[in-house]
Amino acid sequence: MTISFNSIPNNIRVPLFYAEVDSSAANTTQDSGASLIIAYPLANSPIERNKLMIMPSADLAKKLAGRGSQLARMVDSYRNIDDFGELWVIAVDEPAAGAKATGEIKISGTAGETGTLSLYIGNTKVQSRVTIADTAENIINALTNAINANLDLPVTAVVNNGVITLTAKNKGLNGNDIPLCFNYYGAIGGEETPDGLKIVITQMHGGKGTPDLTPVIASMGDKLLDFIAFPFNDLSSLATFNREMDDTTGRWSYTRQLYGHAYTAKKGDLSELVEFGDKLNYQHITVAGYEKTIQTSIDELVAMRTARNAIFIRNDPARPTQTGLLNGALPASDSEQFTLTEQQSLLSHGIATTYVSSGNLLIQRDITTYQRNSYGIADNSYLDSETLHTLAYVLRKLRSVITSKYPRHKLANDGTRFGAGQAIITPAVAKAEINATYRQLELQGLVENFELFKKNLIVERNINDPNRLDVLFPPDLVNQLRVFAVLAQFRLQYPEEKN
Repeated sequence: MTISFNSIPNNIRVPLFYAEVDSSAANTTQDSGASLIIAYPLANSPIERNKLMIMPSADLAKKLAGRGSQLARMVDSYRNIDDFGELWVIAVDEPAAGAKATGEIKISGTAGETGTLSLYIGNTKVQSRVTIADTAENIINALTNAINANLDLPVTAVVNNGVITLTAKNKGLNGNDIPLCFNYYGAIGGEETPDGLKIVITQMHGGKGTPDLTPVIASMGDKLLDFIAFPFNDLSSLATFNREMDDTTGRWSYTRQLYGHAYTAKKGDLSELVEFGDKLNYQHITVAGYEKTIQTSIDELVAMRTARNAIFIRNDPARPTQTGLLNGALPASDSEQFTLTEQQSLLSHGIATTYVSSGNLLIQRDITTYQRNSYGIADNSYLDSETLHTLAYVLRKLRSVITSKYPRHKLANDGTRFGAGQAIITPAVAKAEINATYRQLELQGLVENFELFKKNLIVERNINDPNRLDVLFPPDLVNQLRVFAVLAQFRLQYPEEKN
Protein backbone atom coordinates (compact mmCIF):
# COMPACT_ATOMS: atom_id res chain seq x y z
CA MET A 1 0.00 0.00 0.00
CA THR A 2 1.40 3.41 -0.96
CA ILE A 3 -1.31 5.77 0.30
CA SER A 4 -0.52 7.15 3.74
CA PHE A 5 -3.60 6.97 5.96
CA ASN A 6 -3.73 8.77 9.30
CA SER A 7 -6.24 6.52 11.09
CA ILE A 8 -7.41 3.52 9.01
CA PRO A 9 -5.08 0.62 9.88
CA ASN A 10 -3.42 -1.48 7.19
CA ASN A 11 -4.45 -4.79 8.78
CA ILE A 12 -8.21 -4.24 9.19
CA ARG A 13 -10.25 -7.35 8.25
CA VAL A 14 -13.84 -6.40 9.11
CA PRO A 15 -15.79 -5.52 5.94
CA LEU A 16 -16.64 -3.18 4.16
CA PHE A 17 -16.33 0.57 3.72
CA TYR A 18 -14.21 2.92 5.81
CA ALA A 19 -13.45 6.60 5.22
CA GLU A 20 -11.33 9.08 7.07
CA VAL A 21 -11.44 12.80 6.46
CA ASP A 22 -8.31 14.78 5.62
CA SER A 23 -8.60 18.59 5.49
CA SER A 24 -4.97 19.21 4.63
CA ALA A 25 -5.77 20.31 1.07
CA ALA A 26 -8.91 22.28 1.94
CA ASN A 27 -7.57 25.04 4.20
CA THR A 28 -7.93 28.44 2.51
CA THR A 29 -7.74 30.63 5.61
CA GLN A 30 -4.96 31.64 7.95
CA ASP A 31 -4.46 33.17 11.35
CA SER A 32 -5.22 36.84 11.79
CA GLY A 33 -5.05 38.88 14.96
CA ALA A 34 -7.56 41.09 16.71
CA SER A 35 -7.11 44.64 18.01
CA LEU A 36 -6.06 45.50 21.56
CA ILE A 37 -6.43 48.64 23.68
CA ILE A 38 -4.29 49.03 26.80
CA ALA A 39 -5.53 51.84 29.06
CA TYR A 40 -6.54 53.06 32.51
CA PRO A 41 -9.99 52.41 33.98
CA LEU A 42 -11.37 54.52 36.82
CA ALA A 43 -9.78 53.66 40.14
CA ASN A 44 -13.06 52.37 41.64
CA SER A 45 -14.31 50.56 38.53
CA PRO A 46 -15.14 46.83 38.68
CA ILE A 47 -13.10 45.73 35.66
CA GLU A 48 -10.38 43.20 36.48
CA ARG A 49 -6.90 44.62 36.06
CA ASN A 50 -4.22 43.09 33.87
CA LYS A 51 -6.60 40.65 32.26
CA LEU A 52 -7.13 40.22 28.53
CA MET A 53 -10.85 40.47 27.82
CA ILE A 54 -12.96 40.89 24.72
CA MET A 55 -14.80 44.21 24.43
CA PRO A 56 -17.68 44.15 21.93
CA SER A 57 -19.12 47.60 22.65
CA ALA A 58 -18.39 51.04 24.03
CA ASP A 59 -21.34 50.72 26.41
CA LEU A 60 -19.81 47.67 28.04
CA ALA A 61 -16.48 49.47 28.39
CA LYS A 62 -18.22 52.36 30.15
CA LYS A 63 -19.99 49.96 32.49
CA LEU A 64 -16.87 48.00 33.41
CA ALA A 65 -14.11 50.62 33.25
CA GLY A 66 -16.14 53.66 34.28
CA ARG A 67 -17.51 56.50 32.19
CA GLY A 68 -14.89 59.05 31.27
CA SER A 69 -12.01 56.68 31.97
CA GLN A 70 -9.19 56.47 29.48
CA LEU A 71 -10.18 52.90 28.62
CA ALA A 72 -13.85 53.73 28.03
CA ARG A 73 -13.02 56.77 25.90
CA MET A 74 -10.52 54.85 23.77
CA VAL A 75 -12.99 52.01 23.17
CA ASP A 76 -15.63 54.58 22.24
CA SER A 77 -13.26 56.27 19.78
CA TYR A 78 -12.21 52.91 18.34
CA ARG A 79 -15.78 51.68 17.87
CA ASN A 80 -16.74 54.96 16.22
CA ILE A 81 -14.52 53.83 13.34
CA ASP A 82 -14.35 50.04 13.54
CA ASP A 83 -17.68 48.79 14.84
CA PHE A 84 -17.24 45.28 13.45
CA GLY A 85 -13.71 44.07 14.16
CA GLU A 86 -12.75 41.97 17.16
CA LEU A 87 -11.46 44.16 19.99
CA TRP A 88 -9.79 43.15 23.24
CA VAL A 89 -8.72 45.33 26.15
CA ILE A 90 -6.39 45.21 29.12
CA ALA A 91 -7.15 47.51 32.04
CA VAL A 92 -3.90 48.66 33.61
CA ASP A 93 -3.59 50.12 37.10
CA GLU A 94 -2.88 53.81 37.41
CA PRO A 95 0.60 54.63 38.75
CA ALA A 96 0.38 54.52 42.55
CA ALA A 97 2.73 57.46 42.93
CA GLY A 98 1.20 59.37 40.03
CA ALA A 99 -0.75 62.61 40.01
CA LYS A 100 -3.84 63.77 38.14
CA ALA A 101 -3.53 66.62 35.66
CA THR A 102 -5.49 69.78 36.35
CA GLY A 103 -6.55 72.82 34.36
CA GLU A 104 -8.39 76.05 35.08
CA ILE A 105 -11.04 78.24 33.53
CA LYS A 106 -11.36 81.83 34.75
CA ILE A 107 -14.39 83.87 33.75
CA SER A 108 -14.82 87.53 34.63
CA GLY A 109 -17.23 90.33 33.76
CA THR A 110 -20.99 90.49 33.29
CA ALA A 111 -22.86 89.20 30.26
CA GLY A 112 -23.82 92.05 27.97
CA GLU A 113 -26.01 89.80 25.83
CA THR A 114 -27.76 86.46 25.86
CA GLY A 115 -25.80 83.65 24.28
CA THR A 116 -24.02 80.33 24.77
CA LEU A 117 -20.64 79.27 26.03
CA SER A 118 -19.11 76.52 23.89
CA LEU A 119 -16.35 74.78 25.79
CA TYR A 120 -14.43 71.94 24.12
CA ILE A 121 -12.86 69.34 26.36
CA GLY A 122 -10.98 67.29 23.85
CA ASN A 123 -13.31 66.83 20.91
CA THR A 124 -16.46 66.98 23.07
CA LYS A 125 -18.44 70.21 23.21
CA VAL A 126 -20.02 71.34 26.47
CA GLN A 127 -22.55 74.14 26.13
CA SER A 128 -23.91 76.42 28.84
CA ARG A 129 -26.62 79.05 28.46
CA VAL A 130 -25.79 82.67 29.30
CA THR A 131 -28.48 85.30 29.87
CA ILE A 132 -27.91 89.03 29.63
CA ALA A 133 -26.77 90.55 32.96
CA ASP A 134 -25.57 87.14 34.27
CA THR A 135 -22.65 87.58 36.66
CA ALA A 136 -19.41 85.67 36.36
CA GLU A 137 -20.36 83.64 39.45
CA ASN A 138 -23.64 82.49 37.91
CA ILE A 139 -21.95 81.66 34.61
CA ILE A 140 -19.18 79.71 36.34
CA ASN A 141 -21.64 77.65 38.37
CA ALA A 142 -23.77 76.87 35.31
CA LEU A 143 -20.76 75.80 33.25
CA THR A 144 -19.45 73.63 36.08
CA ASN A 145 -22.80 71.86 36.31
CA ALA A 146 -22.82 71.30 32.55
CA ILE A 147 -19.35 69.75 32.66
CA ASN A 148 -20.21 67.39 35.50
CA ALA A 149 -23.47 66.41 33.84
CA ASN A 150 -21.53 64.71 31.05
CA LEU A 151 -20.10 61.61 32.72
CA ASP A 152 -18.21 60.57 29.60
CA LEU A 153 -15.81 63.50 29.84
CA PRO A 154 -12.23 62.76 30.98
CA VAL A 155 -12.42 65.43 33.71
CA THR A 156 -14.51 66.58 36.64
CA ALA A 157 -15.05 70.22 37.61
CA VAL A 158 -15.22 72.11 40.91
CA VAL A 159 -15.36 75.82 41.71
CA ASN A 160 -12.65 77.25 43.95
CA ASN A 161 -12.49 80.98 44.66
CA GLY A 162 -14.45 81.79 41.53
CA VAL A 163 -12.28 79.59 39.30
CA ILE A 164 -13.32 76.33 37.64
CA THR A 165 -10.71 73.66 38.33
CA LEU A 166 -10.77 70.67 36.00
CA THR A 167 -9.20 67.45 37.24
CA ALA A 168 -8.45 64.43 35.09
CA LYS A 169 -10.27 61.27 36.09
CA ASN A 170 -7.11 59.21 35.69
CA LYS A 171 -3.65 59.74 37.08
CA GLY A 172 -0.66 59.86 34.77
CA LEU A 173 1.04 61.83 32.05
CA ASN A 174 -1.81 61.25 29.61
CA GLY A 175 -3.98 63.77 31.46
CA ASN A 176 -1.70 66.56 30.28
CA ASP A 177 -2.80 65.84 26.71
CA ILE A 178 -6.49 66.67 27.25
CA PRO A 179 -6.92 69.94 25.30
CA LEU A 180 -9.28 72.75 26.36
CA CYS A 181 -10.68 75.58 24.26
CA PHE A 182 -13.72 77.77 23.72
CA ASN A 183 -15.43 78.33 20.38
CA TYR A 184 -13.47 75.82 18.28
CA TYR A 185 -15.49 76.61 15.14
CA GLY A 186 -15.58 80.36 15.80
CA ALA A 187 -18.14 82.89 14.67
CA ILE A 188 -18.54 81.23 11.28
CA GLY A 189 -19.63 78.11 13.13
CA GLY A 190 -22.01 79.99 15.40
CA GLU A 191 -19.71 79.88 18.43
CA GLU A 192 -18.96 83.20 20.14
CA THR A 193 -18.44 84.26 23.72
CA PRO A 194 -21.19 86.70 24.78
CA ASP A 195 -20.11 90.33 25.06
CA GLY A 196 -18.90 91.49 28.44
CA LEU A 197 -17.18 88.25 29.40
CA LYS A 198 -13.46 87.54 29.57
CA ILE A 199 -12.26 83.94 29.63
CA VAL A 200 -8.75 82.70 30.46
CA ILE A 201 -7.83 79.00 30.13
CA THR A 202 -4.94 77.23 31.81
CA GLN A 203 -4.36 74.02 29.88
CA MET A 204 -4.18 70.68 31.64
CA HIS A 205 -0.86 70.13 33.37
CA GLY A 206 0.76 68.44 36.33
CA GLY A 207 -0.18 64.87 35.42
CA LYS A 208 2.56 62.50 36.51
CA GLY A 209 3.28 58.81 36.45
CA THR A 210 3.45 55.90 34.01
CA PRO A 211 2.03 52.38 34.39
CA ASP A 212 3.77 49.17 35.34
CA LEU A 213 3.60 47.22 32.09
CA THR A 214 5.04 43.95 33.35
CA PRO A 215 1.68 42.40 34.32
CA VAL A 216 0.11 43.84 31.16
CA ILE A 217 2.61 42.09 28.93
CA ALA A 218 2.19 38.86 30.90
CA SER A 219 -1.58 39.01 30.41
CA MET A 220 -1.17 39.32 26.64
CA GLY A 221 0.30 35.84 26.60
CA ASP A 222 0.38 34.38 23.09
CA LYS A 223 -2.88 35.89 21.93
CA LEU A 224 -2.76 36.97 18.28
CA LEU A 225 -3.05 40.77 18.37
CA ASP A 226 -2.30 42.55 15.11
CA PHE A 227 -3.29 46.12 16.02
CA ILE A 228 -2.32 47.42 19.45
CA ALA A 229 -3.44 50.84 20.68
CA PHE A 230 -0.75 51.85 23.16
CA PRO A 231 -1.37 55.34 24.64
CA PHE A 232 1.74 55.58 26.83
CA ASN A 233 4.37 57.57 24.95
CA ASP A 234 7.13 58.01 27.51
CA LEU A 235 10.48 56.56 26.48
CA SER A 236 10.56 53.99 29.28
CA SER A 237 7.14 52.54 28.43
CA LEU A 238 7.98 52.41 24.73
CA ALA A 239 11.25 50.60 25.39
CA THR A 240 9.49 48.09 27.64
CA PHE A 241 6.76 47.41 25.12
CA ASN A 242 9.24 47.14 22.26
CA ARG A 243 10.82 44.16 24.03
CA GLU A 244 7.44 42.42 23.83
CA MET A 245 7.30 43.14 20.10
CA ASP A 246 10.91 42.56 19.01
CA ASP A 247 12.43 39.94 16.68
CA THR A 248 14.66 38.24 19.27
CA THR A 249 12.35 37.06 22.05
CA GLY A 250 9.19 39.06 21.36
CA ARG A 251 6.13 38.60 19.20
CA TRP A 252 8.14 38.70 15.98
CA SER A 253 10.69 36.11 17.13
CA TYR A 254 10.94 32.67 15.50
CA THR A 255 9.83 31.01 18.73
CA ARG A 256 6.54 32.93 18.98
CA GLN A 257 5.59 34.05 15.45
CA LEU A 258 2.69 36.15 16.69
CA TYR A 259 3.57 39.35 14.83
CA GLY A 260 1.41 42.49 15.20
CA HIS A 261 2.06 46.24 15.35
CA ALA A 262 1.68 48.89 18.05
CA TYR A 263 0.38 52.42 17.51
CA THR A 264 0.88 55.40 19.78
CA ALA A 265 1.13 59.18 19.43
CA LYS A 266 2.69 62.33 20.82
CA LYS A 267 2.02 66.02 20.42
CA GLY A 268 4.52 68.86 20.31
CA ASP A 269 6.12 71.39 18.04
CA LEU A 270 8.39 70.31 15.19
CA SER A 271 11.65 70.39 17.16
CA GLU A 272 10.18 68.47 20.08
CA LEU A 273 8.81 65.72 17.87
CA VAL A 274 12.00 65.47 15.81
CA GLU A 275 14.07 65.15 18.98
CA PHE A 276 11.69 62.50 20.29
CA GLY A 277 11.73 60.53 17.05
CA ASP A 278 15.52 60.48 16.98
CA LYS A 279 15.52 58.64 20.32
CA LEU A 280 13.50 55.74 18.91
CA ASN A 281 14.34 52.93 16.50
CA TYR A 282 11.52 50.39 16.74
CA GLN A 283 10.18 48.75 13.58
CA HIS A 284 7.11 47.35 15.31
CA ILE A 285 5.91 50.66 16.78
CA THR A 286 4.40 53.65 14.98
CA VAL A 287 4.39 57.03 16.73
CA ALA A 288 2.13 59.63 15.14
CA GLY A 289 3.03 63.28 15.71
CA TYR A 290 0.36 65.93 16.25
CA GLU A 291 0.44 69.67 16.74
CA LYS A 292 0.42 71.05 20.28
CA THR A 293 -2.93 72.71 19.67
CA ILE A 294 -4.79 69.72 18.26
CA GLN A 295 -8.24 69.65 19.83
CA THR A 296 -8.42 65.89 20.43
CA SER A 297 -6.93 63.91 23.29
CA ILE A 298 -3.85 61.94 22.28
CA ASP A 299 -5.11 58.66 23.73
CA GLU A 300 -8.30 58.93 21.68
CA LEU A 301 -6.27 59.72 18.56
CA VAL A 302 -4.29 56.52 19.18
CA ALA A 303 -7.52 54.52 19.32
CA MET A 304 -8.88 56.19 16.16
CA ARG A 305 -5.72 55.54 14.16
CA THR A 306 -5.48 51.95 15.32
CA ALA A 307 -9.10 51.34 14.32
CA ARG A 308 -8.65 52.87 10.87
CA ASN A 309 -5.52 50.82 10.24
CA ALA A 310 -7.24 47.66 11.43
CA ILE A 311 -10.02 48.13 8.88
CA PHE A 312 -7.64 48.85 6.01
CA ILE A 313 -5.02 46.19 6.81
CA ARG A 314 -7.56 43.42 7.37
CA ASN A 315 -8.88 44.00 3.86
CA ASP A 316 -5.44 44.26 2.24
CA PRO A 317 -2.20 44.50 4.25
CA ALA A 318 -0.23 45.96 1.35
CA ARG A 319 -2.46 48.89 0.42
CA PRO A 320 -1.26 52.20 1.90
CA THR A 321 -3.29 53.53 4.81
CA GLN A 322 -2.97 57.12 3.60
CA THR A 323 -6.24 59.09 3.37
CA GLY A 324 -7.70 57.06 6.26
CA LEU A 325 -10.30 59.25 8.00
CA LEU A 326 -10.02 59.63 11.78
CA ASN A 327 -13.72 60.01 12.50
CA GLY A 328 -14.53 62.55 15.16
CA ALA A 329 -11.04 64.04 15.51
CA LEU A 330 -10.77 67.81 15.69
CA PRO A 331 -7.53 68.98 14.05
CA ALA A 332 -5.47 72.02 14.98
CA SER A 333 -6.50 75.32 13.45
CA ASP A 334 -5.33 76.09 9.92
CA SER A 335 -2.53 78.38 11.03
CA GLU A 336 -1.20 75.81 13.51
CA GLN A 337 -1.12 72.75 11.27
CA PHE A 338 2.22 71.29 10.21
CA THR A 339 3.34 72.51 6.80
CA LEU A 340 4.53 70.27 3.97
CA THR A 341 8.14 71.01 4.90
CA GLU A 342 7.47 70.15 8.54
CA GLN A 343 5.71 66.92 7.58
CA GLN A 344 8.74 65.96 5.50
CA SER A 345 10.97 66.55 8.54
CA LEU A 346 8.76 64.46 10.80
CA LEU A 347 8.73 61.59 8.31
CA SER A 348 12.52 61.83 8.10
CA HIS A 349 12.83 61.35 11.87
CA GLY A 350 10.55 58.38 12.52
CA ILE A 351 7.31 60.26 13.21
CA ALA A 352 4.11 59.34 11.33
CA THR A 353 1.95 62.18 10.04
CA THR A 354 -1.59 63.31 9.31
CA TYR A 355 -3.10 66.04 7.17
CA VAL A 356 -6.33 68.01 7.11
CA SER A 357 -8.83 68.11 4.27
CA SER A 358 -12.14 69.99 4.50
CA GLY A 359 -11.83 70.08 8.27
CA ASN A 360 -11.25 66.33 8.55
CA LEU A 361 -8.12 64.73 9.97
CA LEU A 362 -6.67 61.95 7.78
CA ILE A 363 -3.70 59.61 7.88
CA GLN A 364 -0.87 60.84 5.68
CA ARG A 365 1.75 58.14 6.19
CA ASP A 366 2.13 55.46 8.86
CA ILE A 367 5.87 55.01 9.10
CA THR A 368 7.54 53.16 11.96
CA THR A 369 10.20 54.65 14.23
CA TYR A 370 12.88 52.41 12.68
CA GLN A 371 15.59 54.54 11.07
CA ARG A 372 19.00 52.93 11.63
CA ASN A 373 20.59 49.50 11.58
CA SER A 374 22.61 48.10 14.47
CA TYR A 375 25.66 50.08 13.31
CA GLY A 376 23.78 53.37 13.34
CA ILE A 377 23.65 53.59 9.55
CA ALA A 378 20.48 54.86 7.85
CA ASP A 379 18.18 51.95 6.97
CA ASN A 380 14.75 52.13 5.32
CA SER A 381 14.02 48.37 5.45
CA TYR A 382 11.15 48.84 7.91
CA LEU A 383 10.15 52.38 6.99
CA ASP A 384 6.44 51.75 6.44
CA SER A 385 4.14 49.83 8.76
CA GLU A 386 2.43 48.27 5.74
CA THR A 387 5.67 46.40 5.03
CA LEU A 388 5.46 44.67 8.41
CA HIS A 389 1.76 43.86 8.04
CA THR A 390 2.37 42.41 4.56
CA LEU A 391 5.34 40.35 5.75
CA ALA A 392 3.27 38.96 8.62
CA TYR A 393 0.52 37.96 6.19
CA VAL A 394 2.99 36.26 3.83
CA LEU A 395 4.70 34.29 6.62
CA ARG A 396 1.37 33.21 8.10
CA LYS A 397 0.23 32.06 4.67
CA LEU A 398 3.34 29.95 4.18
CA ARG A 399 3.04 28.50 7.68
CA SER A 400 -0.61 27.68 7.06
CA VAL A 401 0.21 25.79 3.85
CA ILE A 402 3.08 23.79 5.34
CA THR A 403 1.33 22.90 8.60
CA SER A 404 -1.92 21.98 6.82
CA LYS A 405 -0.49 19.87 4.00
CA TYR A 406 2.64 18.36 5.56
CA PRO A 407 2.04 17.99 9.32
CA ARG A 408 3.12 14.28 9.52
CA HIS A 409 5.19 13.74 6.42
CA LYS A 410 8.39 11.82 5.96
CA LEU A 411 11.41 13.55 4.47
CA ALA A 412 13.44 12.10 1.61
CA ASN A 413 15.97 13.25 -0.95
CA ASP A 414 14.99 14.36 -4.43
CA GLY A 415 14.91 11.40 -6.81
CA THR A 416 13.67 8.91 -4.21
CA ARG A 417 11.31 6.42 -5.91
CA PHE A 418 8.35 6.24 -3.53
CA GLY A 419 4.83 5.20 -4.42
CA ALA A 420 2.10 7.67 -5.24
CA GLY A 421 0.11 8.70 -2.20
CA GLN A 422 2.96 8.31 0.26
CA ALA A 423 3.21 11.02 2.91
CA ILE A 424 6.69 12.04 1.85
CA ILE A 425 8.11 15.45 1.09
CA THR A 426 11.35 16.18 -0.72
CA PRO A 427 13.17 19.47 -1.23
CA ALA A 428 11.79 19.65 -4.76
CA VAL A 429 8.23 19.05 -3.57
CA ALA A 430 8.65 21.71 -0.89
CA LYS A 431 10.08 24.11 -3.42
CA ALA A 432 7.16 23.56 -5.77
CA GLU A 433 4.71 24.14 -2.90
CA ILE A 434 6.41 27.38 -1.93
CA ASN A 435 6.40 28.58 -5.54
CA ALA A 436 2.70 27.76 -5.85
CA THR A 437 1.99 29.66 -2.64
CA TYR A 438 3.98 32.61 -3.94
CA ARG A 439 1.89 32.61 -7.11
CA GLN A 440 -1.26 32.80 -4.97
CA LEU A 441 0.20 35.71 -3.04
CA GLU A 442 1.10 37.39 -6.32
CA LEU A 443 -2.49 37.06 -7.52
CA GLN A 444 -3.58 38.73 -4.27
CA GLY A 445 -1.30 41.66 -5.07
CA LEU A 446 0.98 41.13 -2.07
CA VAL A 447 4.24 40.13 -3.80
CA GLU A 448 5.82 40.55 -7.23
CA ASN A 449 8.64 39.28 -9.51
CA PHE A 450 7.83 35.57 -9.36
CA GLU A 451 10.60 34.52 -11.76
CA LEU A 452 13.29 36.23 -9.70
CA PHE A 453 11.79 34.81 -6.51
CA LYS A 454 11.84 31.33 -8.03
CA LYS A 455 15.45 31.79 -9.08
CA ASN A 456 16.59 32.89 -5.64
CA LEU A 457 14.52 30.42 -3.58
CA ILE A 458 16.65 27.76 -1.91
CA VAL A 459 15.24 24.61 -0.30
CA GLU A 460 17.69 22.00 1.01
CA ARG A 461 18.09 19.36 3.67
CA ASN A 462 20.14 20.42 6.64
CA ILE A 463 23.66 18.97 6.56
CA ASN A 464 23.67 18.00 10.25
CA ASP A 465 20.00 17.18 10.85
CA PRO A 466 18.43 14.75 8.32
CA ASN A 467 14.96 15.57 9.66
CA ARG A 468 15.17 19.27 8.82
CA LEU A 469 14.53 21.34 5.70
CA ASP A 470 16.22 24.72 5.43
CA VAL A 471 14.63 27.38 3.24
CA LEU A 472 15.90 30.71 1.97
CA PHE A 473 12.58 32.47 1.35
CA PRO A 474 13.14 35.76 -0.58
CA PRO A 475 9.72 37.39 -1.21
CA ASP A 476 9.62 40.66 -3.12
CA LEU A 477 6.88 42.48 -1.22
CA VAL A 478 4.68 44.73 -3.29
CA ASN A 479 5.15 48.44 -2.62
CA GLN A 480 2.75 51.35 -2.18
CA LEU A 481 2.12 54.32 -4.44
CA ARG A 482 3.45 57.14 -2.30
CA VAL A 483 4.61 59.74 -4.79
CA PHE A 484 3.30 60.57 -8.27
CA ALA A 485 5.81 63.02 -9.74
CA VAL A 486 4.93 64.98 -12.89
CA LEU A 487 7.14 67.24 -14.95
CA ALA A 488 4.69 69.58 -16.67
CA GLN A 489 6.77 70.51 -19.71
CA PHE A 490 4.26 72.81 -21.33
CA ARG A 491 4.30 74.47 -24.76
CA LEU A 492 2.69 77.62 -25.97
CA GLN A 493 2.23 75.92 -29.30
CA TYR A 494 3.55 72.75 -30.87
CA PRO A 495 5.36 73.45 -34.15
CA GLU A 496 3.62 72.16 -37.23
CA GLU A 497 4.92 68.89 -38.58
CA LYS A 498 6.82 69.09 -41.82
CA ASN A 499 6.39 66.46 -44.48
